[in-house]
This record gives sequence, structure tokens and C-alpha cells, in this order.
Amino acid sequence: MAQVATTAETESKQFIDYQTHPDHYRHWQLAFDGPIATLKMDVNEDAGLKPGYKLKLNSYDLGVDIELYDALQRIRFEHPEVRSVVLTSSKDRIFCSGANIFMLGKSTHPWKVNFCKFTNETRNGIEDSSEYSGLKFIAACNGTTAGGGYELALACDHIILIDDRSSAVSLPEVPLLGVLPGTGGLTRVTDKRKVRHDLADIFCTLTEGVRADRAKQWRLIDESAKRHEFDEVVKQRALAMGASSNRPENAVGVEMTPLRRTIDEAGYHYEYVDVVISPSARTATLTVSAPQELPADDLDAILAAGMSWWPLQMARELDDAILMLRTNNLDVGTWILKTQGDASRVLAADASLLRHQDHWFVREVIGMLRRTLARLDVSSRTLFALIEPGSCFVGTLLELALAADRSYMLALAEGEAAEGEAEAPKIALSELNFGVYPMVNKLARITARFYGEEEPIAAAQAVIGQPLSPDAALELGLITMAPDDIDWDDEIRIAIEERASLSPDALTGLEANLRFGAQETMETRIFGRLSAWQNWIFIRPNAVGEAGALKVFGTGSKANFDWGRV
Repeated sequence: MAQVATTAETESKQFIDYQTHPDHYRHWQLAFDGPIATLKMDVNEDAGLKPGYKLKLNSYDLGVDIELYDALQRIRFEHPEVRSVVLTSSKDRIFCSGANIFMLGKSTHPWKVNFCKFTNETRNGIEDSSEYSGLKFIAACNGTTAGGGYELALACDHIILIDDRSSAVSLPEVPLLGVLPGTGGLTRVTDKRKVRHDLADIFCTLTEGVRADRAKQWRLIDESAKRHEFDEVVKQRALAMGASSNRPENAVGVEMTPLRRTIDEAGYHYEYVDVVISPSARTATLTVSAPQELPADDLDAILAAGMSWWPLQMARELDDAILMLRTNNLDVGTWILKTQGDASRVLAADASLLRHQDHWFVREVIGMLRRTLARLDVSSRTLFALIEPGSCFVGTLLELALAADRSYMLALAEGEAAEGEAEAPKIALSELNFGVYPMVNKLARITARFYGEEEPIAAAQAVIGQPLSPDAALELGLITMAPDDIDWDDEIRIAIEERASLSPDALTGLEANLRFGAQETMETRIFGRLSAWQNWIFIRPNAVGEAGALKVFGTGSKANFDWGRV
């Protein structure tokens, strides 16, 4: 259940758990009708993730979005027959009023930022499935659609607003709360829907929003429908948009079984992902393991393996580990990425992914890997990859090293290892490293690494499948440094200790700028503004001071602004 949970292993330490199941949903209703899935928002106002606020008017907190994320995953994997998804509300005259303001007012700054990041990733996932998976999304706004509720609609392919002379779409954060209209909302209005900036300026300063006719004229919605015809218009639009989908009509879905995870004082432990936390050093070591045997290769065996097929199980475990660390371990600022196991099995899994990439299930597995790796990219944590004897940074797992801010590879001369000692580590590229897992800037990590320069990218492509020594990897620019065994321990220790001594805020800005320096997209603009503008606005007294807009909302008092422009 998506709740604040406790376990005996953590000695009653509270943590946020991102695992849930439809049987435990408290805020969403999920139904299926042939090629159409309908997700109805029906927020239980008394079931907030934390105490102290009520989720009135279909407002949401992190718990609501955890359920949404789970529902989307189940549509992807358990219902391949679905071609279009309708997001709507079960409440009369209200679609969604956005993030719960009282929750934001009571939350710590890190909580607000992590909450915004996860909600944006979930909306990015909607757009990702639309682009890659043949799923089309329709926002059926059957009532007032405000703030984060409109952001959810903006993530969909098509927005239909009920025309009842009262319902409107709005981004009222500036006039009501003194904060930025959620980064995903404001950016999608301009980048995705191409709303003219002067009209967007008016729109974002209107508390009452814009009703159907003008909303369509300004490109804020795609169409409207009168109350008596609304449901039929939505259904016909969903059928029409799903007609061109290449999702299969008669395939059998794969049940999403629960993850097997152990939590203890040391960290989070799964079958293929292990997280060991060092509170004193403020580091977490994430070790991803290769499959213990050759993974299933033919489609029948892959489907029979289902959620236990290594590429998918590993991706789900890594995704959960990233979310757990980001939310529950705020002071762990450096993540050390390691791998272990037989590299040939990882490359065999890559070959299977590539061979069957057009099959709906394999395509969804690739999508899960793509979104998980992208979640790693936008995490505000230092990422160091350590490539040591026994590592398997090859193909898909090499993406971990390519995502890292730095990668260190232990240099041992060929044949130097004595009997019983480990051989020098090798890395290897596969075809999946060249565009199958784009970052949120739409570039392969190899392409972004070399800023699109043809020569180093071609040199990397020329050695696909070849085991690369530290010297070769360094010459190709695929790693950062290759210390020898004499310097290794000291160099790694100094690098980690030095990182831990630096300002976390400065590092967040540094890393985000360097990771996405090659080109901007709507997604990088969203996350860049979340890290910078939203971070800044959320801590200003005009928003969260004793008389700030977020603090006095609903009290009848007016905000007391510092009128100096900064």
C-alpha cells in the first residue's frame, strides 16, 4: 500500500513505500472496456499520505500519484489489448484541483521538491508511452481542472473539457500561492501546446481560469462537449485515437507480481539490486547483478518468465531503489554505482531485447528500462561508477556508467592477475547504447557525452561487442579515469570525501547543468526549472514565510509580500 510504512527491520523508522496494488487503491478506480482503459480519480479526502490535511476537491498528494504510477504500469504490462486510456473523475463538476495546498504548506522543502519531481516523472511516463508504446491518453475533464490537475491533462494527447458554463482550466499558482505554476504545467503550455506567451501570461494570472470556448481558441484544450454528450464524445475520441495503435488485440498480459525486497539498517536488498547505505560517509552503494544464468531468449520463454525475466525484474528493482533513496535518504548525497556478474549474460539479454523489440511485451520492458535510467539522470545526487574486477558494465548496464558524473576503472595489466585473483575489468558496448535508452533530452548517453560529435561516436560504434580494457576505454573517452591498483583505494576515497564536503545545493546545480548540456527539450526544461526556479521560489518568504501565500491560504488573511524584485 502506498502509505507511510514501518518495518521491524528498520526499528520503527518511517519510510515512504512506492509499492501498491489495485486492491489497496484509495484514490483511483481502474476499469477496462476492450481497447479502452478508464482511470477515474476519486480521491478519499481522509486518506492523505501524512496527517494534517484533507484531500478535498480531488486534490492530490504523493500517495495519489503513487497509485497513478502503479495503475499506468498495470495498463502497460497486464493489459496489452488497451490502446487508449481515459483519465477522468468520478466526482461531479470537478476533474482535479491539483496538488493539495495544505499539504504543500505543511511540507518540508525537500518533500515538496521530491513530490514535484515524482509527479512530473509520472506525467513524462504518460508521454513516453504515447510516443513508444502505442498508448494514447485522453483527459476527459468533466469539471474544474486546476493547477496540477491541468498539468495531468496537459500530459495527455488530447484534452476534452466539459462545456457547462462553469468548468474551466487554470494554473492559478501565481495569484493564489505565490509560486510558479507547476514547472510541468507552464512548460507544457508553451512547449507542447504552443500557447502564445502573452495569452499564457494572462492565463497564468487568472484565478478563475478559462472556460471551454476561449480555452479551445487559446489552444489550452483540444475540444469541448456539452454535458449530455460528454461521455459519448470521450468514448468516440478514445476509439478513434486508439485505432492506429500497434498494440495487440488478443495478447495475454503479464501479471505484475510484487517485488521481493528486504529493508534493514544497512539498506534495501533485492535479488538483482543491492543498496548499502553508509550514513557517516553519506553514500549509498548500488550494486546491480547480472542474471545468474542465461536469460530466456525465445518469446514463449520470455513471456513465461514474465516479471522475473532479468531485464524487467532488474529494471523494476532499480526503479524502486532509486525512489526509496530519493525520498527516504535525503542526506545520502553520493550514489556509488557498481555491477557484478557474467557480462556475457547481460549481452545475451541485450541481444534478446534487440531481436524482439517489436513485440509488445519486450517493447514495454525496454520502456521500463528507458524510464528507470532517465529517473537516475534527473536524481539530484552525485553518481560515481566504479568499474572493478568482477564488474559487468556492458550494454544496458554500461548505461549506468555513462549516466554517472564520473566513472573510475581499475587498471590492471593484461595477465597481471595471479592464479585465483580477479582479471582486469572490461567494459563493452552493445547496439542498445546507441539510441534505445535516450535521456530526457532525447539523446543517447553516448551522443550526449560527446556533444553529437561524429568521430568519437563512430569510434565507439566500431567496437560494439568488443571487451575493452581500461586503456582502450580511456582512449575512447568512455570512462573518466583509470587508476592502477596502487592508487585505486586512495583516489576513490579522496574523490568521495571531497564530494561529500561540497555544498549539496551547488552540486545539484552543477550536475543538472552538465548532464543535460548538449540540448534542451521540454523535459529538460521541466526538470531544470524544478531544480532552479521552483527550488528558489519554494524557499522564499513570499511563499513559505509566516505571512507567505502558501502559509496563509485558506485562513482569510492576505499574504504579506516583500515587494523587492530579485
